[in-house]
Amino acid sequence: MRKPAAIPPVAGKTETPPRRHFLLSGTDGAAEAARGTSAVLEGLLADAPAIASLLPPGYFVAIERYVALLLVANERLNLTRVVAPEAIARTHLLDALAALPLLDAWAPDRVIDLGSGGGVPAIPLALARPGMSWTLVDSVAKKADALREVVAALGLRDVAVLAERAETLGRDPRHRERYAVVTARACAALPVLAELSIPLVRVGGHLLAWKGPLTERDEELQRGRKALGEAGAGRPWIAETGLVALGGHRFVIATKERPTPVRFPRRPGEPGRRPLG
Repeated sequence: MRKPAAIPPVAGKTETPPRRHFLLSGTDGAAEAARGTSAVLEGLLADAPAIASLLPPGYFVAIERYVALLLVANERLNLTRVVAPEAIARTHLLDALAALPLLDAWAPDRVIDLGSGGGVPAIPLALARPGMSWTLVDSVAKKADALREVVAALGLRDVAVLAERAETLGRDPRHRERYAVVTARACAALPVLAELSIPLVRVGGHLLAWKGPLTERDEELQRGRKALGEAGAGRPWIAETGLVALGGHRFVIATKERPTPVRFPRRPGEPGRRPLG
């Protein structure tokens, strides 16, 4: 695989500024924590050379900037409970980057991330592949506003942020079955996630879900398998991250095999109240 292109320098904002400004100035504490996080991530990636080799020049500078922006925004919003440099590097950044080989194998043109919160996994992955088009979704308007400002400050021109529910997007012809990959981390249990995600995936595309130590015997996977089938996906499978530092973290992957029935997704909130499967 050829070396990824370098991350371009941070440019001016690419979107109309959000109504509230969370990131107009940083803090010394955030900058110091970000430097520590970057150093820890470099150390972790020394034990994961396959991942490290996929990162473009300038990545650590860019990810340090992202962490600083995240921490500043987190002082005003509850975007993450993980704030220590070691925990951010392992729990957020390395966990996100573990998916990079999968994304490179699929080479998706359009990816949508559900429940983006503070921007993980989407922003660490978008910084690693700046030419890939991402749509970040969070139903909380204040969080979406903060994410838009983070994206603008990082100069990520192919990243959009939507303050919307997945159920609404799944019925919108501008989004229904338009994406090659849907990503979801700490978003919902698999029976719920099936209905939120699969309507957004085009046939032949994939759901990529971050999960803990899930096994084939777990009820979540068994019910999720049925729910995914109802929504149009094939049998899901579990993929290991291959990174010892992440412990039992795994991916659940499902490929969409046929169009989603028109009855899905149901109205907002219904998938959570009465999950499929």
